[in-house]
Amino acid sequence: MKLDSIRKEYRYTVLSEENIDKNPFRQFEKWMKEALEAKVNEPTAMGLSAIGADGFPHSRIVLLKDFGESGFTFFTNYNSLKGKSIQQHPAVSLLFFWPELERQIRISGFVEKTDATVSDRYFQSRPANSRIAAAVSNQSEKIPSRDFLETHFEKAKMFETTIRPDHWGGYLVKPVRLEFWQGRESRLHDRILYEKAGDLWAISRLAP
Repeated sequence: MKLDSIRKEYRYTVLSEENIDKNPFRQFEKWMKEALEAKVNEPTAMGLSAIGADGFPHSRIVLLKDFGESGFTFFTNYNSLKGKSIQQHPAVSLLFFWPELERQIRISGFVEKTDATVSDRYFQSRPANSRIAAAVSNQSEKIPSRDFLETHFEKAKMFETTIRPDHWGGYLVKPVRLEFWQGRESRLHDRILYEKAGDLWAISRLAP
């Protein structure tokens, strides 16, 4: 397996101080729209990294469900490993990678639970089986087998879950730093950084 011989030149487009929005949320919206239009595979998938109770950073993929000036929202089980990590260490990072557009977005910020009404509204919008799965799964806990999980799920289907369980809901990541990365030829990538400075955002270029 010759991994060291894999090469790809990035020539899709450029990212400069002249063509970015001064507001990072509007810049994110622009790139998300382009990802959706390009039919990028799983455009809302983002890597979430947090420090676990064991002191190690842990990363996993979650799905972005909303964003705006207040931050970036995803939903999960509060009792999961990521939920426990967030409770102990609310500083987290998000990573979007869209290889079709040769782009990455890195976001660092502090996370907090969304208002219960936000979680209730999204929970009710989910398919019935997804609501049941959220209610019955002790996410991240060890289980004896796949059969155990499916049996538990089938029993719960007889009592369709419509009320959001207390252990499941939303998180809002409030960013303090966002980096937009555009692949460029010869590995001279464009990296534009937004850093929170009071109520404003300072913009810098980073070396590739």
